[in-house]
Amino acid sequence: MIVAGIDIGSLSTDTVVLNEHKEILSYSIVPTGASSKKACVASYDQAIDQAKIKKEDVEYVVSTGYGRKGVDFADDQVTEITCHARGLHFWNPNIGRIIDIGGQDSKAIAINGNGKVMKFAMNDKCAAGTGRFLEVMARALEIKLEKMGELSLISTESISISSMCTVFAESEIISLIADGKPIEDLIKGIHMSVSGRVLGLLDRVGGKGDIAMSGGVAKNIGIVKAIEEKLGINLNIPEEPQIMGALGAAIIALEKIQSM
Repeated sequence: MIVAGIDIGSLSTDTVVLNEHKEILSYSIVPTGASSKKACVASYDQAIDQAKIKKEDVEYVVSTGYGRKGVDFADDQVTEITCHARGLHFWNPNIGRIIDIGGQDSKAIAINGNGKVMKFAMNDKCAAGTGRFLEVMARALEIKLEKMGELSLISTESISISSMCTVFAESEIISLIADGKPIEDLIKGIHMSVSGRVLGLLDRVGGKGDIAMSGGVAKNIGIVKAIEEKLGINLNIPEEPQIMGALGAAIIALEKIQSM
């Protein structure tokens, strides 16, 4: 018995293929780009090839993410909130709170001991505190996005970024660069700003238990350290945090077909 979960996000589209023992046979991560439908097919095909199976071997597909309704071959659609909760609970049953920073939104989720969502809060009205915000800041600093994390680790001073709006924050960064502020200190300030917004969401959902972080931004060591510094604890981060939504979708797909 083989199933698949597909998470169509604003920046990446991820697929996980599972067997009946909930073992990951393969996964793929591809840029979403301008067409979520093309990205969905590319990600799914890649995962199928890596699993060394045929499409007809997959008995059930669940899609999630903002583009979930555009997956023509999906058997069901489930919200990303539910899928991230199920994926992270499967990865670590001790997780009670989740931080997920995506390309266009950031989320905090409180779950119970069964991986069920108890409460969530989302920032989806503004790019501040999201992956897109970090992209804009990297462009303003003229550095690669993937370099931000390691550069922030050599910072000796965190410079406060006061603007809440991405557009104004970009202008603020440009002015600080002109004032000769070190780039690594500006990056640290950006990371602290993002962490503050995300932890505001976490405060709103409450909950208890260990805290996990998922999403592509969890690969940014600077953001992780900034959040850990404010929380005073170590975050739980999967080896591949970007596929947790797709993993949760695949688990739900397996449960649905087993209940038929």
